[in-house]
Amino acid sequence: MKFIQFIVTLFFFLILLPHPLNAVESTSPVNDLDEIADQALQMTKAGKYEEAKHLLAYFSDEFVSLNVQRSFSMDELRILTISHNHALESINQTSSDLEQKVNAVTKFRLVMDALNSQYQPLWVEMEDPIMDALNGVKTAAENGNVEDYHATLNVFLSKYNIIQPSIKLDIPVERAQSLDARISYLDHYRQDVLENTETMSELASLETDLQKLFENMTEDEADPSLWWVIISTGSIIVSTLSYVGWRKYKGYGETKKSERQKN
Repeated sequence: MKFIQFIVTLFFFLILLPHPLNAVESTSPVNDLDEIADQALQMTKAGKYEEAKHLLAYFSDEFVSLNVQRSFSMDELRILTISHNHALESINQTSSDLEQKVNAVTKFRLVMDALNSQYQPLWVEMEDPIMDALNGVKTAAENGNVEDYHATLNVFLSKYNIIQPSIKLDIPVERAQSLDARISYLDHYRQDVLENTETMSELASLETDLQKLFENMTEDEADPSLWWVIISTGSIIVSTLSYVGWRKYKGYGETKKSERQKN
């Protein structure tokens, strides 16, 4: 019985034990770059633009010195470079207000996180603001309020624009292009869409696409190696219990056989 308790305790210990890969990731060059991007965002939110600018410049220097270019594809490098340049330009522009600067640096931060994260990326946390903004568009369209429709659509487009580059890094190209095409149609033909009786079906289709997008990214994506630990340890427990049960059965049989021989 003590042996079984030991095996069960070992099982839970292995599950709760920090995964060894986390230690590797925390010291990886890409993770270091991710930390710099996060610090730049925090400085921007605090209105410390000089510090944010230095961190963005430091990111560029570290990106070159750490020689991580080979870790990314050409498309990934292009998206990262564009988002970084846009963030730096926004920080340097005196005409940009705090919200514009934060949005630009957030976009860059989410791109870097998408490149660094193996599982649920940070951009998924934008689900509520984006879906709320889309609901505002739908409400304005239902009420036929032209002014509110354009205003809420602009808010939605602004929020979606923050995560658009990151989405392209995490979903198939065809799916990203399809989603972009639907959103671009609403933007470029906004007045036609508003006056069209099929407006609500267009918005409903977009809502469905976005819901599927977020749901697919938030599904249980536990580390495969963690599942390996659970399955392996579980197999040990099952094998141990089976062995103990067999020993008890065999012992019981031998006891009965001994009693018959005595009789």
